Amino acid sequence: MAGKAPLFWWEKPDWRTCVLAPLSWIYGAVARHRMLAAVPPKVAAPVLCIGNYTVGGAGKTPTAIALARAARAKGLKPAIVSRGYGGSYKGLHLVDPDHDPASLVGDEPLLLAQHAPVALSAERFRAAERLIELGSNFIIMDDGFQSARLYADYALLVVDASRGIGNGCVIPAGPLRAPFPEQMGRTDALLVIGRGDAADFVVRQAARAARPVFHAHLQPSYDRQVAGQCFLAFAGIGNPDKFYASVREAGGKVIEMCSFPDHHPYSADEVRLLGDMAEKKQLGLITTAKDQVRLATMPDIEKAFLEKIAVLDVELQFDRSDAAGMIIDSTIERFDRRQQG
Repeated sequence: MAGKAPLFWWEKPDWRTCVLAPLSWIYGAVARHRMLAAVPPKVAAPVLCIGNYTVGGAGKTPTAIALARAARAKGLKPAIVSRGYGGSYKGLHLVDPDHDPASLVGDEPLLLAQHAPVALSAERFRAAERLIELGSNFIIMDDGFQSARLYADYALLVVDASRGIGNGCVIPAGPLRAPFPEQMGRTDALLVIGRGDAADFVVRQAARAARPVFHAHLQPSYDRQVAGQCFLAFAGIGNPDKFYASVREAGGKVIEMCSFPDHHPYSADEVRLLGDMAEKKQLGLITTAKDQVRLATMPDIEKAFLEKIAVLDVELQFDRSDAAGMIIDSTIERFDRRQQG
């Protein structure tokens, strides 16, 4: 049941990175050209891009939720543009959190739509324009930093403090989506989430480039008792190990772990197997909010099975109370300068 990024991506470069280096050079050259050659289209509203340098989970979704809340608190009407990875929708789609299944729109858009209007499209420009037509005046672009589909007034790059940028190599030799110098050159601010020293290199590079560095942590929340309970923990996210660690930090005992690929669409057989394993070993089931929305919108999912699952969710807390406001204000200031020519 595994399906994660290669472990060597997050270790020091070795013979595997050397063997894959030629492919990484080709991938990096294409990614560099895509980032630098095209001129992204612009919309008539401030656009805040929340991206990350690498594949895998860094914390973009809770960051987008936190900034949408902060924008609303400042009297703005935020909305979110997403690619909707893992969904089967076609064209442009406005997410309906009450009726859309994860198989149609993806798990992250369903979570985001609980906090702000969400429009999905591979052409993020079209999605942003539609949201502005519907009354939004502050656009949050979830991911899309490496693409040229929508101009971002401000690019906030999220980094996991415990993982950083891994071995610093580009796909497939490492986790980077594009060469790091080009990515840093287009970064407006850095957000380091969690504790650890793996992101120190990125922080130093940001400081040399005179980019602001913000810090935050993920505050777990639970829908039932976790401390002292024994669990079969399962997750289909970019970094399942972080989820398992969070369960342990909450006092739960992780006896069994089942990891699936990021955004994994669960099958009826997998659901049945998880239930049987937990029952056989007399363990509770616990998963993430992203996995729960995928399960809850499966056709013919048994309500009894869903009721057995404890859900661990996370909420982003900035270390500085004024950090979110500073990011939003900077985005608006950049937009105002853009409008003035």
